[in-house]
Amino acid sequence: MMQTRRHAILQSLSAGAFALQGLHAMAANEDPKGRLVLVFLRGAYDGLSMLVPHGDSRYAQIRPTIGIPKPDGSLQSALTLDDTFGLHPACSGLLPLWQQGVLAAIPCAGSPDPSRSHFDAQYHWETGKPGSSSPSAGWLNVVSGMLGEGHALRAIGVGESGPKILSGPHSVQLVGNGLSATRPGYLAESKTREAMRQLYAGDEKLASTMMEGANNRMATAAMLKPANMVNEQQAANNGAGSPQGLALDAKHLGTLMRQNRQLQLGFLSSGGWDTHINQGSVTGQLANNLFNLSNTLLQLRAAFSEPKDVVIVASEFGRTCAENGTRGTDHGHGNVMWLMGNGVKGGQWHGRWDGLAADKLNEGRDLPVHHDFRGVFAQALTHSVGLPQSRIQEIFPSYRWDTALDGLFRA
Repeated sequence: MMQTRRHAILQSLSAGAFALQGLHAMAANEDPKGRLVLVFLRGAYDGLSMLVPHGDSRYAQIRPTIGIPKPDGSLQSALTLDDTFGLHPACSGLLPLWQQGVLAAIPCAGSPDPSRSHFDAQYHWETGKPGSSSPSAGWLNVVSGMLGEGHALRAIGVGESGPKILSGPHSVQLVGNGLSATRPGYLAESKTREAMRQLYAGDEKLASTMMEGANNRMATAAMLKPANMVNEQQAANNGAGSPQGLALDAKHLGTLMRQNRQLQLGFLSSGGWDTHINQGSVTGQLANNLFNLSNTLLQLRAAFSEPKDVVIVASEFGRTCAENGTRGTDHGHGNVMWLMGNGVKGGQWHGRWDGLAADKLNEGRDLPVHHDFRGVFAQALTHSVGLPQSRIQEIFPSYRWDTALDGLFRA
């Protein structure tokens, strides 16, 4: 079993190195503006397992069974990034991206709101309004409206049926997860289409909208079908929103955004990150999820490697710095955000890090939020899709620009 796991990790490492080749292969077709893709990990992933603070002696003390060992040169310990942080060995495929300077981390980012409720925190992140539960459009939908000309589609989500972050007055494209994305839907059958035309005959606007949706669904399925002849049972095991299915969703997203260059905003998500019990360490529940996340990012790296493209990984909040009594972690506050792209100042972490001493933690137990998540997105929006800093207030009304993050991207 361990040999199989080691072989899989080494395969992932090789894939990471391969992903760095041919970064300029699409140079002739590059768009002057880039694309922004957000990977949202629902359930609050444990950032201190992915970005391991091995340089802080307290880490091993407060995580005696789930902590990742200090780097020792093997795949049974953290992989050295610098004297402060290491990378979980299940994410070994990402190490070449860090070394090449296209992957970076922000160790203490998040929402300024103190909520530990998944529902509330996710709503805050997706509307861009921490602390507010008032009805609001998703912030990616707002950005889509700013970018859209002539009602052109600018945003796409793959996997979730209706994520809040994409909801609002502007049209977006939503695609099912896994192999469901390759199925054209019941309206592909001519008799069914005719019956629906007759049903909506008295309402031309509604009929037109219905048929437009059906045509889009069939076109999407046609684009994806040739690339996804995989075993149906295998796809069934990749349950909706699971980390296991995330890489396939990423592949679909890359295909669709490559086919339609008007799409500048992409959204992916998965559940399964709420690790209260038996979280694991180098191996186990979380390690498996991180391995799948690593493969997802490699897939996205292959699809989004133009100069202004940016991929961000985030979660609604972090987890407790210390392990709990069931060898897991509980709901926390600050967390690690990741950025990937040619324009990212990678190979380093950004922002403030004060260590794990109790008096440096939020309520003595969680990572603090030194950097508002809106600050990260604001920087990424200006770099990738070219939104001017003056328009950020329209997306995040109460937000102030974080100058401490001005070094996230290359000039």
